[in-house]
Amino acid sequence: MARPRTPLLNRERIVAAALRLIDEEGLAALSTRRLAAELSVSGPSLYNHFATKDEILDAVVDTVIGEVDLSMFGADGPPWPQALRDWARSYRAALAAHPNIVPVLAQGPGRRPNALRLADAVFGHLVDAGWPRGQATRIGALMRYFVTGSALASFAAGFPADAGVYDAADYPHLGEAHRLAGHGGRVDEGAFETGLEALLDGLALRFERLVARP
Repeated sequence: MARPRTPLLNRERIVAAALRLIDEEGLAALSTRRLAAELSVSGPSLYNHFATKDEILDAVVDTVIGEVDLSMFGADGPPWPQALRDWARSYRAALAAHPNIVPVLAQGPGRRPNALRLADAVFGHLVDAGWPRGQATRIGALMRYFVTGSALASFAAGFPADAGVYDAADYPHLGEAHRLAGHGGRVDEGAFETGLEALLDGLALRFERLVARP
């Protein structure tokens, strides 16, 4: 029997094509019709693997979450502040590689296996470190808000590079703001690191008070 010219369709191939489409053109570009065309298959053939477009999108999001390193939460991992630091950096790197998917990811883990494993790892590590369960839940939520928020858009890129926009009479402190867009990566990375360290410093103080209680 002749070998098929097109590789057999499977979930992994569909998800990879959907993620590539979202990365290149945004969430609005994803439709079952467009995805089928990208894969050179008929639209109904996708439904042999996914019941709806939302199921495909869920699988795409979970694939991105699967790129996040969770090894620091193992039994031999570092103390909780360093574990959160390493995890937050890996989490942000995964989202920064696929920024168009962040709005969907920010909605929560739902039934996505990788997302639930991530939540379980963070919560479990904090509880094992001595945080009360309620506070561990809130810290996990706080860190997710911070990381996903940092990946939604570039702060620096939001400032026009036209120096004429920043009239000194109206904006006396923005005389150099037109330079921000040209240094977007450095500014945004620095802002993330500053926020991350501030969060961890604050949590460390709370933990010290917690363990010092009689």
